[in-house]
Amino acid sequence: MSTSITKLLRHPAANAQSLESAALLIGAAVFVVAAPLSLLIYWGRELPISGDGSLGQMIGITSAVVALVVFVVGRRVVATRSSAETPLAPDGAVVPPHGRLRWYDIAALAVAHAVIALLGWIGLAAVLSLSFVDAVVFAVPAAALTAVATAITAYAVFLSSVHLSPMVLSLVLAVFLVVGALASMLSASDPHWWQKNLSSLGMTDDISALAFNLTLIIAGVLVTTIAHYAVSGVPASTPEEAKGRRTVAVFLAVIGVLLACVGVFPVDEFLMAHNVAATGMAIVYTVLVLSLRRFIPTTPRVFLLLGYVYIGVIVVMAAFFISGYYNLTAVELVVAVLVFSWVIVFLRNPGEPVAPAAVADGPGDLGAAGNDHVVDGAPGTGSPVPR
Repeated sequence: MSTSITKLLRHPAANAQSLESAALLIGAAVFVVAAPLSLLIYWGRELPISGDGSLGQMIGITSAVVALVVFVVGRRVVATRSSAETPLAPDGAVVPPHGRLRWYDIAALAVAHAVIALLGWIGLAAVLSLSFVDAVVFAVPAAALTAVATAITAYAVFLSSVHLSPMVLSLVLAVFLVVGALASMLSASDPHWWQKNLSSLGMTDDISALAFNLTLIIAGVLVTTIAHYAVSGVPASTPEEAKGRRTVAVFLAVIGVLLACVGVFPVDEFLMAHNVAATGMAIVYTVLVLSLRRFIPTTPRVFLLLGYVYIGVIVVMAAFFISGYYNLTAVELVVAVLVFSWVIVFLRNPGEPVAPAAVADGPGDLGAAGNDHVVDGAPGTGSPVPR
């Protein structure tokens, strides 16, 4: 047993099974550390389930810190793979990567995982408190619950970190946008913010505005990260196809930059810049959808039709707003849902699949070796791997 653990610690990314074992080991280690520390903090106290100083708040904060650290650890595990090893796709298949995560990509993803853990556990505690009205939790069970929750967080975040792919990135983006937006809405000092527009959430000086603007900025970085890898699995056998693939990546990156700018320039301080960024994002999205068939000819027709339907819905919503039937908040919410759901679905339907694109970074990355089109092959050879 000790030999197996030692081998696992030396080569945690040897294969899919070792990564799973490493995730379990990290979760167990977090449990062992969190249990006594939580008991020491909670000793002699009776904690409410939610609210200030509650068990839910403590679990959320602890899980956020753990998620931040564990995500970086997971990326380091991927980065330290030897050059003789190929990265792993989410299903355990050995495939070549298509690029490296940059430091700000890793930082944004780590923060996104931390925020998801923080708001997820706090939200769950708030729901449970409605079922256990006026209930309190004693020190020992509170410490046990904290240790279990943080261990589960560490396990899930580590697997997300080492198995990053465009699809995983898109799911992280979707969850992050939802929890960030909901947190901003629920904490808004003005309960009638929705009567103005969605951007009014970022106008005040309270925690709601900070949550809203940071959500948009980090989400923008995530979209640019996704753009870097979104089309990596699309076949490009000719220079024209390769150029089209890069063009789509640029369009997605521009959407991410404009989304971040919406958060960087609050509407009450930078009205012109804010509106240009928000309007520009919708325009770039529309141009991308209408030009996608030319850039990537292998795009499924059903997905192309979906994009056209989305644009039609956006036009109808704009007409409703102009006529006064809908307010601006409703239009902005619908457009945001359409744009980001389209991006998520696009990652599943960019064209005829070549190979799953595993995201990697660090010295073990083979993307620089020119293996972008190796399918089920050994690194650097292009030859099939026996099955």
